[in-house]
Amino acid sequence: MSDPTPINRARLLRKNMTPCEKILWANIRKRKLDGFKFLRQHPIIYQVHNNRPLYFIADFYCAEKKLVIELDGKIHDFQKQEDTARDEIMESLGLHVLRIRNEELENMQNVLQRIVDCTGSIR
Repeated sequence: MSDPTPINRARLLRKNMTPCEKILWANIRKRKLDGFKFLRQHPIIYQVHNNRPLYFIADFYCAEKKLVIELDGKIHDFQKQEDTARDEIMESLGLHVLRIRNEELENMQNVLQRIVDCTGSIR
């Protein structure tokens, strides 16, 4: 079986969002956060190699601000190097990356304020 296309992979991830992704999505979808439009499970293609795209799937993406929001669960404690490399690639594309730990969602107002602050600091 071949690898799914970036769009098909994103669709699959949208159908299987984590509980934390669902919670944040409920708070930022439909321009609920300062009127910014966020997309969920959005493919970010950073290179094409042998006619195949190399890509990441961003948990959430605001095109207007070129902001990627990544929710980090426990697994990210063990893959910090991979996360750093991924962030560097996205930043090289002119994207801004905001990482939020799943535990932080317990204080949603603080999380939403961090996102608003981040969008305000991006020109």
